[in-house]
Amino acid sequence: MKEEFLHFIWKNRLFEPSNLSTAEGENIEIVNPGRHNIHAGPDFFDARIRIGKTLWAGNVEIHLKASDWNRHGHQSDPLYRNTVLHVVAENDVPVRNTAGSQIPTIEIGWPLWIEYNYKALMQQHDWVNCASQINRIDPFRVRFFLNGLAIERLQRKIETMETLLESSKGDWSETFYRMLVRSFGFRQNGDPFEMLARSLPLNVLQRHHESLFQLEALLFGQAGLLQENIQFEEYPRSLVNEHHFLSQKYGLKPLQGHLWKFMRMHPLNFPTLRLAQLAGILHHSSSLFSIILMPQGLDAYRTLFKSETNPFWDTHFTFLKSSKFQKKTMGEESFQLILVNVLVPFLFLYGEKNNKQELKERALQIMEELPAENNTILRHWASSGIEAFNALESQALIHLHHMYCEPRRCLECSIGQKLITHKE
Repeated sequence: MKEEFLHFIWKNRLFEPSNLSTAEGENIEIVNPGRHNIHAGPDFFDARIRIGKTLWAGNVEIHLKASDWNRHGHQSDPLYRNTVLHVVAENDVPVRNTAGSQIPTIEIGWPLWIEYNYKALMQQHDWVNCASQINRIDPFRVRFFLNGLAIERLQRKIETMETLLESSKGDWSETFYRMLVRSFGFRQNGDPFEMLARSLPLNVLQRHHESLFQLEALLFGQAGLLQENIQFEEYPRSLVNEHHFLSQKYGLKPLQGHLWKFMRMHPLNFPTLRLAQLAGILHHSSSLFSIILMPQGLDAYRTLFKSETNPFWDTHFTFLKSSKFQKKTMGEESFQLILVNVLVPFLFLYGEKNNKQELKERALQIMEELPAENNTILRHWASSGIEAFNALESQALIHLHHMYCEPRRCLECSIGQKLITHKE
């Protein structure tokens, strides 16, 4: 038995309510079990506990054994001084706070079938604990839970954006630009793309948005990809000269070219092509930030993000080698990933910070209109009976797997809770 199970029992009032009393025989009434604390300090804050005739307001600490209080050093920790009740499965010793006062302690019990369900769930060895049982849950309840998980995942992405917004001194345009540029690196080159954005401010690029060539010179040059022997064709030779002029004009210092990963990558994901696509998008408008805030559908975003690249890239994946003719606009999968990971959370954050509910609603609508992702996790969920019908649900299922199933947080999961408390 783990302490988290006792937290679950206490939080959901699943303990046996009859004859609750302290070790000294005083009757206990749980008016409010308190707010669950997942950080340092007592397990539950702001509880309301009636002991005898006195109503106490304070904190509740929970242990398997009462002696764990002393073993964890709570008797000398001021954070636990306002503990009004100690809840245990086994009351083996009396405990005291930093003032020397004895803490009222109760031993709680619970229905054995709840414990049986919990152990049965946690002892499963399928790809997720509930894989063989999830079909017992009402599908409507599952869909409702997924909506909440989608918002939870969105909020986690927003936290990263808030940090970046703060470092950008509240500049929304610069924040969106940096998030967008990083997203072009996807998993393999996210860090160097972010470094590139920091080395090349948006306001410099905006001054040259009418010239695709100058945008390319700035991006490729700052990326450090014009430093090698690439001048055997007129186009790359011209980029080298243009970047030399612009970098001196703006005092720009390029990255080192060795930072970029090309090995074991599909050529369509080469950073050279991603930079060419980024230049095409920046060339499309002087203010990307203004465009994304405008009310428009997926097709308008698709037109923006699938802007055409310089014709040179129709026959190249890198500067050094020509290839068969192929238009190198952004693929649909990449487009959707950028919408899900950058555009949608950014719209939601901007709407939240500026009290624009319509932007938050549009962000969620985009997720509902996008098709579900297709990966190993989602195929596993489908085989277990839960299929995502759109990107909102697929993001929720990915979040469920990463944040609840893998760390085995079944007690905090609505599906796990329902299975544990389901009485045959």
